[in-house]
Amino acid sequence: MNIVLCGMPGAGKTVTSLALQAISGKKAVDTDAIIVQKYGRITDIFQNYGEEYFRDLETQTCKDLANSENLIIATGGGCVIRPQNVKYLKKNGKIIYLKAQKETLVKRVSQNNERPLLVGDAEEKIEKLMLARAAIYESVADVVIDTDGLSPQAVAEKILEIIKDN
Repeated sequence: MNIVLCGMPGAGKTVTSLALQAISGKKAVDTDAIIVQKYGRITDIFQNYGEEYFRDLETQTCKDLANSENLIIATGGGCVIRPQNVKYLKKNGKIIYLKAQKETLVKRVSQNNERPLLVGDAEEKIEKLMLARAAIYESVADVVIDTDGLSPQAVAEKILEIIKDN
């Protein structure tokens, strides 16, 4: 079974996947990193081809991962917005929604200008994305974990505890 991490940009999906890898024996992969490795920088993809093309690459990546075993999959913030991606990810995995407050997300993403949907006023853009995505994250998740005030290690331990009981 795979552990699939979803949530807003800045929720801690990538760092939590690495913490999980260290304590679980499962291999961590990141859908954004896979796309970057195959196709180049995400900001360049958005600029040259648009968001829809990027989302198509994301769907192909989810499809490619659907039959994998024992992975920790950190998804991009918009990955689970497409129902077909959710179908691929749930085929062999449990989706964990890493939830965080707007202030936490803004603080975390302000340190990274590689997020094409957050260029400019990060706070306003995070707020709009939260309004558009929070209900979707909740609806697709098998488990919701509030990450505010928790280290990636603590979140990883909490995930393993919950997963072993399910």
